Amino acid sequence: MSEISAVRPHLERRFEMHRVVFWHDPDGDYAADLDTLGLEGVATVRVANDEYAIKNRLLHVEPEAKFLVYRSGTVPTGIGNWLLDLELAYGVFTADRTSLVKQELGLTADGIGDVVQAHEKFFRATRRVQSLKALLDADDDANKLRAKMCAVLLGQREHSLLEITRTLFIENATDADAKYSALADYGLDEFYWQGTCSIYGYMSPSPSIDDIVLWMFRQAIAGFKSERPGGLRNIQLDFASLRNDRHSQQALATLAKRAARDLDYASTIEDASFRDLLGNDLFEEVDRKIISDLARAVADRTVTAREVTEVIRSRQSSIWIDGYRRLYAAIGSASDLLTALNALNLSMQSFDEGLDCYRHDWFRIDQHYRQFSYAARTAESTGPLEALRAQIEKFYANKYLYDLGNAWQQQVDGVDRWRSAALRPQTSFFTDHVAPIIHDGRRKAVVIISDALRYEVADELGSRIRQEDRFDATLDAVLGVLPSYTQLGMAALLPHTTIGHSKDGDPVIVDGQRSDGTVNRSKILDGAGGRAIQAEDVLSLTRDELRELYQQNQVLYVYHDRIDATGDKPGTERQVFKAAEEALRELVDLVKRLTNANATNILITADHGFLFQDTALADAFYLSTRPEGDEIKVTNRRYVLGRGLKEDTAFKSFTSAQLGLNSDLDVQIPKSIHRLRLPGAGSRYVHGGAALQEVVVPVLAINKKRKSDTRLVNIEVLPESDKITTGQLVIKLFQSEPVSEKVQARRVRAGLHVGETLISNQPELVFDQESTDKRDRYQSARMLLSLDANDYNNRTVEFRLEERIPNTNQWRVYAKAIYTLKRSFASDFDF
Repeated sequence: MSEISAVRPHLERRFEMHRVVFWHDPDGDYAADLDTLGLEGVATVRVANDEYAIKNRLLHVEPEAKFLVYRSGTVPTGIGNWLLDLELAYGVFTADRTSLVKQELGLTADGIGDVVQAHEKFFRATRRVQSLKALLDADDDANKLRAKMCAVLLGQREHSLLEITRTLFIENATDADAKYSALADYGLDEFYWQGTCSIYGYMSPSPSIDDIVLWMFRQAIAGFKSERPGGLRNIQLDFASLRNDRHSQQALATLAKRAARDLDYASTIEDASFRDLLGNDLFEEVDRKIISDLARAVADRTVTAREVTEVIRSRQSSIWIDGYRRLYAAIGSASDLLTALNALNLSMQSFDEGLDCYRHDWFRIDQHYRQFSYAARTAESTGPLEALRAQIEKFYANKYLYDLGNAWQQQVDGVDRWRSAALRPQTSFFTDHVAPIIHDGRRKAVVIISDALRYEVADELGSRIRQEDRFDATLDAVLGVLPSYTQLGMAALLPHTTIGHSKDGDPVIVDGQRSDGTVNRSKILDGAGGRAIQAEDVLSLTRDELRELYQQNQVLYVYHDRIDATGDKPGTERQVFKAAEEALRELVDLVKRLTNANATNILITADHGFLFQDTALADAFYLSTRPEGDEIKVTNRRYVLGRGLKEDTAFKSFTSAQLGLNSDLDVQIPKSIHRLRLPGAGSRYVHGGAALQEVVVPVLAINKKRKSDTRLVNIEVLPESDKITTGQLVIKLFQSEPVSEKVQARRVRAGLHVGETLISNQPELVFDQESTDKRDRYQSARMLLSLDANDYNNRTVEFRLEERIPNTNQWRVYAKAIYTLKRSFASDFDF
């Protein structure tokens, strides 16, 4: 016999709404225990062929009292049931398990009882039922009930086929099956497979998650083409969501790798052109194929730099890009480098022309080489770049460094004093750049000196700073001192009247004072109301401490050392381009910290530049002779200091007077890019000589503005019609201006909406085109209508471009266009 205590809560809820409750118990299961119910304030009446008397008592004798009318056995039908009118008015309570559950759920649609009966095991646990009730709506039908039962078993609120599939796929990617097993244990797996068949088109005699995953990727490879009525539109839309949604993106990547292996996808694209694969990011193998072929095409010169740029741009939206970003960057830099080398003209008619050509044009080759080398060295895999890398190293060293060195040396040989009409001397830095800022005492200056920040690195630094809101940066150059090494370059930047080597070369003497070290430099700066400090000390200060330091000094010299500290050591010299990348980040951070401390006039400069090549130097790059003289004080790979130095055609010789130095030491510089071979010293990274890369020293002037000056690029929606008549719609979009340092790329997602209901796919688009040609700045959004669109024919539809609200997962509307949905769905949907 059933436990009557389980029935009591249901009866109590009925009495909250009704004065009279009729209870039909055909088998009399509860008759013996009826009197133990103990319902407070309720009289229990058993029907025993006294229907008329009961009706009279309920309606006339005690019209306000509460009654439980219990009836066992067969109930007469039609007019034979004298209580029928009251039963219709108050409803009938039954206490079989199915009815109790159905009543508790509050659902009245056809088939609800069948669902409860078929999945009786699910409803045994009160906690599961309570979780389910929280998801239900009064008008839910049997299918929605089953879908929400699935959601409860999967531990989620979302019950759509997409969200159930998302959860099962995420689990499958970890080689687990507990959640799918839960569906099977409670008899809901068949319901799930019926849904994938009717909505997605997946059919199998023995369906499984592994199988539907592989089937789905097969359909994606085929472009979701099908003879099935309605096609495969729904799985196509949901596949896009599964791949692009942050919750399932990583899982789908794992499943894609598994599918690619099982389907041997790599072999199917082996003979394809990379150009035919550009719109495909289905599998990781596509990016590998494109990278391999593109690197080969760049090396073979069978692809233009413009096409390389467009290929790389198009792949930035690939879901695999994070694993290949640096490989693409390396190929892009290699393409730019080889293109520049191919157009290189190293002719120069004068010393000044050479300096101008370098700072306006030739420095780009050094920049491309650094960017290529850094990207290649830090890339996820270097295999695809090996042939390209060998070619880059050969051309950079021989066609550029060596040829430029020789051509420039001819101009250096022709000067008898180290000065230029094109560039002011480094020794005038304080007079030319700092003094005009601080001369009236009302403005302050901060000078950041980054050791070995060569001109091309400073150019990139300027670009990065200009991309920051309210910052401007202007790049100038000075002619660095000779020899181009740290002690002399640092001294040249200080305020002084005279500068020269000490008796043994170092330290360098400024107006009779030593200039080495922070303490000595502070003493020299004190005369101008200034102070020297190390960058790491600045970074360790709080904002208030830094403000106080800034307020206390008219000029602040901040010394930063990342590039030279790495390059000057034989064991780390090959990491110098990584150090340059770190220096760029550190310097941007340093500038921000200083401006937050109210600094408004910031200059970034260097003591010298440097030469670097990643490959080992051939013997031809070393001098076969050794310096000779009466007294040799310093022998470096790129310079010699001494007295009575012997003339040698391998060296360019200067007196200190010719270099503007107050000293009796002579200076010799190995010609072109040659080095002296010294034991224990590195050879790839050098400075001290007269190469353009060593002596064109940057001066980057930075100012922070009061008003914002960066913004995202504008996008226009260009509808070609105001009606949607087919299952897909292509909408033209136009980036109204080129992307630049101050006009930045915009990422949006497109979608068709009726109110807040999405009725299409939601592709993400990136507008980052730098081209000034309008034709390059068009894109198209291909919108595929979903099954839900079936409910909105002849309704207004809104096409929206949405952008993510910064630092959130929320989106806002950026632009929109209005359409009317006017189409026959019969040809597209037949579910």
